[in-house]
Amino acid sequence: MNARLRSSCSQFALGALLLLLSACSLLNPPRQAPSTAKPAPVIVTEPPRTTAPPVATPQPLPPRTAPIAPPAPPAATRQYHLGAASQSLVNQAHTQMSHGDLTAATTTLDRALHIEPQNPLLWIELARLRLAEKDGRQAESCARKALSLGSSDPITRVAAGHALVDALRAEHKEAEALTVEALPWMN
Repeated sequence: MNARLRSSCSQFALGALLLLLSACSLLNPPRQAPSTAKPAPVIVTEPPRTTAPPVATPQPLPPRTAPIAPPAPPAATRQYHLGAASQSLVNQAHTQMSHGDLTAATTTLDRALHIEPQNPLLWIELARLRLAEKDGRQAESCARKALSLGSSDPITRVAAGHALVDALRAEHKEAEALTVEALPWMN
């Protein structure tokens, strides 16, 4: 039985060796002998030569006498409007203000600001309400916020500018109010 086992192991080892050699030959294909045939000659044709136009020598630029004009302000990229819900709340706040209920108007405008916090028209409304409450500092803050949010819309920018001027005057900052009024976009 020992001889039979040795024979089986030898056959197995021989089979495994043949399998390994065939796998190696698949991974490394045999090298081909270098070809003795000469490659075809390559014919190179040159494009026809043309004479290049003479290169002009650069002339120095004349000195600049007039200053460069500042760039024009960017075109309006957005025109602001109130959404239906915000418009309804603003109308309600106006009614409350006309009845003298400034606390309820504040609550109503706060609700509108929760709907559209980035709408500068609501910040202008809130600045007007703060002016009615005689709170010039808060009115100025709201007007500046409206101005920063609505700077790309000329109509909104002017409305925010007027609210800012009114707030500055309420705080007795006349010089600053005149400066804002003199800005080119305020006219």
